[in-house]
Amino acid sequence: MNADLLSRFHGVIPAGGVGTRLWPLSRASAPKFLHDLTGSGSTLIRATYDRLVPLAGERIMVVTGRAHRGAVVSQLPELCDEDLVLEPEPRDSAAAIGLAAAILYRRDPNIIMGSFAADQVIEPVEVFQAALSEAIHTAATGKIVTIGIHPTHPSTGFGYIRTGEPLDVPNAPTARGVVEFVEKPDEDTARKYLASGGFFWNAGMFVAPVSLMLKHLESNEPELYAGLVKIADAWETGRRDQVMREVWPGLPKIAIDYAVAEPAAAAGDVAVIPGVFNWDDVGDFAAIGRLNKASAEEGIINLGDKQVRVYADNATGVVYSDRPRVIALVGIEDVVVVDTADALLVTTKEHAQRVKQTVERLKEQGREDVL
Repeated sequence: MNADLLSRFHGVIPAGGVGTRLWPLSRASAPKFLHDLTGSGSTLIRATYDRLVPLAGERIMVVTGRAHRGAVVSQLPELCDEDLVLEPEPRDSAAAIGLAAAILYRRDPNIIMGSFAADQVIEPVEVFQAALSEAIHTAATGKIVTIGIHPTHPSTGFGYIRTGEPLDVPNAPTARGVVEFVEKPDEDTARKYLASGGFFWNAGMFVAPVSLMLKHLESNEPELYAGLVKIADAWETGRRDQVMREVWPGLPKIAIDYAVAEPAAAAGDVAVIPGVFNWDDVGDFAAIGRLNKASAEEGIINLGDKQVRVYADNATGVVYSDRPRVIALVGIEDVVVVDTADALLVTTKEHAQRVKQTVERLKEQGREDVL
């Protein structure tokens, strides 16, 4: 890659979202990106950071909740204070990514940013980095670029990207235009998308010139844009915290897809690079089973303290415990057991998606103490 172009690239890692389907392992105080859920020895946010380093070097910014400052700094000790953006409260992805863009624009209007969520599992890393290189070259031509995921099944849980014609970008042979972003479909529609071959999953990966990102944000969400610029203007001054406290809570809550990506696609400003790597957003405990293949072959995946002794007799599943004791599973298939000091979850992989409903009911009952 051209050295001058590479020097313009900055990584951004939005680290938000509780991961309610992974409760009680993932909670508001310790969301899923702070955990090693793959058995790799690396937490999700650490792995995300390391994937970006070969292209971004130390030019990486993390946007996360104020409550997670200590954990994030502990896991990413090389992160400098100016590149750690702490949200007083969640305001959705347009505010998080837009603020990163506004801060970077103040540093250098020619920066190309790449935003990648902290809680995704990607391999092989080299294939992802090759796609990112194509995305950077394409963004440099004046496009907001998304890396689309090849769909492996007719998922109703993801939005889709409808592709257009090849763009003929030097050093980005797979770049194509984007016709539109499509909302999560029903199963019949998803099957048609797969059959047509012209659709990718939208994984929320965006690479773009910060100036173009802000241009679309200003056009479509002027109130949000104005607030973010006000914060960015104070970012590297002594008024940073004061302005953040004053402005952030009043910002509109909207996803980056609605605020920028969809209207930019309608204007012909969006491109896609196909991602042919393996990708998983670790949405539930069934996903953990898929991602820990070696342990799964042994029957039981033990995510917790290795002092926890798991005894399995004709049993399979996922076990997490943060207390050193014996957990015995007898004659039960695909069980999920999550044992913490104040909450115990017992379910199956088949019903893993329903954990979110349990969290919602606990919230309705005012049980915020265990969430």
